[in-house]
Amino acid sequence: MIQIFGKAKCFDTKKAIRYFKERKIPVQYIDIKQKPMSKGEYRSVKAAMGGWQALVDEKAKEYEDCYLPYLAVETDIDEKILENQQILKTPIVRNGNKATVGVCPEIWKLWQ
Repeated sequence: MIQIFGKAKCFDTKKAIRYFKERKIPVQYIDIKQKPMSKGEYRSVKAAMGGWQALVDEKAKEYEDCYLPYLAVETDIDEKILENQQILKTPIVRNGNKATVGVCPEIWKLWQ
C-alpha cells in the first residue's frame, strides 16, 4: 500500500492525496505532526532518495534552529531530523522500497 507522509495544511500533500484518489488507488495518509515517521520508515525513505539532503526543507523556519548545517556525524543528523520532522519536505510518498519527495505524478504513474 502507498503511504503519504505530509502535513494537513500542505497544498502539495493535498495534491498527492487527490492524485491517488482520482485513480482509485488506496493510500494511507499519515500527518507527520500527529504521528512522526518511525526510524525504520525514515531509513527506508532516506535510502530510496539517496540521503537526508533530499528530504530536508532548508527554507523551513525550524531548519536553522536544528543546527543541521553544523552537524558532522550522519547519525547526529538523522536523530535531529527524527526529532524535528517539521523540517521535512512534504509530501513524502512511499511505495515499498520506492519513495518520492514532493509532487511526482510521472513517477507515481510507473507504480500503478
